[in-house]
Amino acid sequence: MTHKIADLRNREVINIRTGLRLGFVCDVLFNTETGQIVSLVVPGAFRLLGFLGRQNDCVIPWECVKRVGDDIILVDSEPQSEHERGGKQKRRFW
Repeated sequence: MTHKIADLRNREVINIRTGLRLGFVCDVLFNTETGQIVSLVVPGAFRLLGFLGRQNDCVIPWECVKRVGDDIILVDSEPQSEHERGGKQKRRFW
């Protein structure tokens, strides 16, 4: 089965370990040499109705993705330490 990267942006990510809805995919990181997807990026939740910005983005490695469905993406992961990447902190899952 094949999917477009643009189709992944319309899918909600749910952690099957905790049952939490992480949000919708906003970006996909991939290796330009191999063409393989490396991780999914889900934007952080708003703080205080958006007045204080957002929480850190979630970066979910592709290895944690268990199932890609028509409407949702199921991942099996638990949050780990924050990691500095590209000048912006992101929450990493693995």
